Amino acid sequence: MAAADESGAGRADAAERRQLILDRLQEQESVSVMELADEFGVTGMSLRRDLQVLADRGLVTRVRGGATKARAAAASRVYLESERRNAQAKAKIARAAAELIRTERIAFFYSGSTVAKVAAALDLETRATLTVVTPSLPVVNEVSSWSEPHLVAVGGTYLPPYMAFVGPQAISSLKALNAEVAIVGCDGLTSAGGLTTPHQLVAEVGATIIDRSRRTIVVADSSKIGVRGFTPIAPAASITTLVTDCGADSSEVEALRGLGIEVVLV
Repeated sequence: MAAADESGAGRADAAERRQLILDRLQEQESVSVMELADEFGVTGMSLRRDLQVLADRGLVTRVRGGATKARAAAASRVYLESERRNAQAKAKIARAAAELIRTERIAFFYSGSTVAKVAAALDLETRATLTVVTPSLPVVNEVSSWSEPHLVAVGGTYLPPYMAFVGPQAISSLKALNAEVAIVGCDGLTSAGGLTTPHQLVAEVGATIIDRSRRTIVVADSSKIGVRGFTPIAPAASITTLVTDCGADSSEVEALRGLGIEVVLV
């Protein structure tokens, strides 16, 4: 019975099922074999095999009856709160942004929960060819779990609330590198004030990443659009593409488009 399930269309859909499972775990903490089997129309045995393959790759943690997100290190309370806020919108944004970098070879990944979700949303083909450069510990944890990852981890002074490395060492390392694209998050974005964040050292890292990249993709849920935060990262004109959700303020979206920014609404 299991062999029949994996033959023909079932075998062709196995990779897609596994990617959908990873996508689901970006929106919720766990998945169950029974629910996934009903949804995908395959046997529980096939779903257990899918989960085991993902667990063997370090992408999920197997638990009784299903699987949970793989966590290589405990997240700070501040980071966890950010990760849970608008989780479904962030997951959609991450999947859309991941599609935009499928052909790139080198990418900077900034700090922040939405940026980390983009790394987790990359498909297996992109993971096999993309070099990821990042000061973000959650991104390092995610990418290091891939099979044969291409990862450059940027060190420096560690800021627990952001789970990121900052300071002179981080800036020096980033200034010696170039990337085709930067995936950048923020705490605020306006057409007049550009990208902002609460912490000056975090802003400095973001400015350097953007400066060393050929193009910049900003991932930010709608609660960030139209908000001007404490410290500027970079002007809006430095953004190539903004990926946000449909709840974003329409007048601000149009103002950003007026600056020549491609805005993708999910």
